[in-house]
Amino acid sequence: MFFIPHRFRLPTGAVLAALYMASGGYIGVAQARHKHAKAHAHAHAAVATVHYTPPPYISIDVPTGRIIEARNPTHAWYPASVTKLMTVYVALQAVQQGRLSLNTPLIVSARAARMKPSKMGFAPGSLVTLDNALKMLMVKSANDLAVTVAEGVSGSVEAFADEMNQTAAKLGMRESHFMNPNGLPDPNHYSSPRDMAILGRALLLNFPEYAGLFDIGAMKLNDQVIPNHNGLLGRYPGADGMKTGFTCAAGFNLVASASRGGRKVIVVIMGDLTAKIRTAHAADLLDRAFAASQLGESATELASASGAPPDMHPEICGGRSPKAVLEAESEDFNSPIQAAPAGTPPIPKQGAAIAALPRPVFDPTPVYVGEAPGYQGPIAGPRPADTPIGAIAYTTPQPQQAAPAPLQPDPKALPMHRGAKKQHAARQAEPAKMKAKTAKKTGAQKAAAKKSSATKADTKKAAGSTTQTKRATPSKSKKSAKSAHRAGSAATSQATGN
Repeated sequence: MFFIPHRFRLPTGAVLAALYMASGGYIGVAQARHKHAKAHAHAHAAVATVHYTPPPYISIDVPTGRIIEARNPTHAWYPASVTKLMTVYVALQAVQQGRLSLNTPLIVSARAARMKPSKMGFAPGSLVTLDNALKMLMVKSANDLAVTVAEGVSGSVEAFADEMNQTAAKLGMRESHFMNPNGLPDPNHYSSPRDMAILGRALLLNFPEYAGLFDIGAMKLNDQVIPNHNGLLGRYPGADGMKTGFTCAAGFNLVASASRGGRKVIVVIMGDLTAKIRTAHAADLLDRAFAASQLGESATELASASGAPPDMHPEICGGRSPKAVLEAESEDFNSPIQAAPAGTPPIPKQGAAIAALPRPVFDPTPVYVGEAPGYQGPIAGPRPADTPIGAIAYTTPQPQQAAPAPLQPDPKALPMHRGAKKQHAARQAEPAKMKAKTAKKTGAQKAAAKKSSATKADTKKAAGSTTQTKRATPSKSKKSAKSAHRAGSAATSQATGN
């Protein structure tokens, strides 16, 4: 019998329809469509051949850590966003150690803001408490806030990755190596279904007071309601967490927990072909786990398998449009992204019925941006290695200034048409020409002025000479006259015999 938790509401008609399908009521319709589907598959068989890689999985009993069911559980795989479970573990461990609190504000760095989707998209300099960041991490799978948490806890992504690897070693996660806190693609970033089951179990046992982080059906930021990507929440009876993940290289991954009849189990699936198939497979694994009466060996005792993680690009993203890939990378499953490829094994009935249920409506958990009311402590953010929180003072973000007025075009700017170069060169040469012309004119004027002054001086000198000449002429005449008179007188004396 299905039990619908009080935290969400699901239309009764949808539940009845799903149960009707699960009980075989849809067989007649399915048979009627079988011939058409078969003909359609034959028509496209020559066009595309699908290579199906059976996804590895494991289910374990949480109290004992013993295996219920598994297939290739220690094969290395790209974890994608289920990595964020380790991010939460390291952050809660830091809280437990007293290095920071859930109310400690974390500053969003430029590095965090540059992360690819899925993301919250907060501007660099924004503040968000660790509590709100962890909730956004689990619901929205925000890659930018994973970096914000890493930098706030350890000072840098690299230092945080070191803590992730140290923690993995302590927990016995032998097939895992972490390079970042969000699971974005990196060839050296990998894990396995067994390791992720160990991590999920450690979160539930070591931090039971924070179990509510993993079953938030939706959160509300301002007026925006953001749903969780976990398709089991609100659909599978007793489902209570944990985390989904997707990249083209990894496929659709899931770590899920559920409780029923006093038992608690975790299932991990990696590399499913669609989100719907992932939900259906997880539902069937949970059903079989709760029905099992015997347990196997401890998950930590499994021998590690050799080999590198497979790249699922051809199977998962081959033929997808760029828009569909972006939607899948962002884990935006409000509408179907891609149907299961031809040749995919059929989905078991019960799991298919669960996966076909409409999205439930949750009472969203409120979150906010900024410091907690009344908080007076330090702010955590990027800092050098081994630097404690609070050693660096971060300033609160300043309000954005109004955009400056647009620059007016420079009248001297080069116009964009033919002959512009010549005109520009001529325009640039004009001042030099004018300067030369002015200099030439000034030189000529100075020379003319000098010549005029010289002429005036000569004229004045000549005039002075003439006056002197005039003054000198009468004196000379008088002297000549006197001489002539004396000569005449002498001649007269001689003539008279004196």
